[in-house]
Formats: sequence, structure tokens, C-alpha cells
Amino acid sequence: MPQPDHLAVLAFDYGTQNIGAASGQTLTHSSSELPALKARDGVPNWQDVEKMLQEWKPDLVLVGLPLNMDDSESELSTRARKFGNRLHGRFGVRVEMVDERLSTFAAKEEAAERGHKGNYGQAPIDSIAARLILESWMHQQTDN
Repeated sequence: MPQPDHLAVLAFDYGTQNIGAASGQTLTHSSSELPALKARDGVPNWQDVEKMLQEWKPDLVLVGLPLNMDDSESELSTRARKFGNRLHGRFGVRVEMVDERLSTFAAKEEAAERGHKGNYGQAPIDSIAARLILESWMHQQTDN
């Protein structure tokens, strides 16, 4: 297994219509947004997920965990955990859940700064959020 400071990482921002994706690696702490995966009621096309995993060959997969501000879980939290469990079960990848509170809010702010006008259905919000989740996780690793 690669050293902890040399990990290839994929991050997902789980949603019921789109699942944002981002890739990164811990050696240079770089990350980039990937095209979001379409989902039908929270279920992605698993072949698309498999292609992404084969292309990026991550050592670790992060899945954003949408907790409420009081740390309680919601229905979406349960579904995000299920998605993470399925990633592990289907593909044998190491999965870590990451607190993603406010990532979508921050992603919308960033999209607005990029000049986006507000129809977020067509914006890369989900993948911006996935990149922010990945960057937050990397920042926490350097703090530990």
C-alpha cells in the first residue's frame, strides 16, 4: 500500500440526481473536479463508477456525509453511507466517510464567483463540492 503521504484519492458528493466527483493526490495536495455522475433516485450507473475507479485507481475513496448542523443524521446521510458501503462492496475500494457540512453552500458561492448565474441544475456544483470535501480531508490529514 502506498505511504499515507502518497495516496491517490477520489471523492464523491452524494446526491439523488447527481453525484459530484473529484480526484486528488496527497503528495502535492492537488485536486480537480471531475464530471458529475448522473443518478436516478440516488443510484448511479455502476458501470460509470467502475470506469472512473479504473481510470483513477484510487487508494482511498471519500464520500461526503451530509450531517445536520447538530451532528444528527438525516435520510440523505443514511443514503450516502449506503452509497459508500456499495462502493466498498462492489469494487473492494477503501472508503472513508467525511463530514461535508456546508460544502454545497461553499460550492454555490464558488460557482457564483466564477460567474454562474443561478440555475444550479446545470452547474458543476456537485463536483465543486466533491473537490471541497477532498481538500478539507487533505487539510485535516496535515493537521493530525
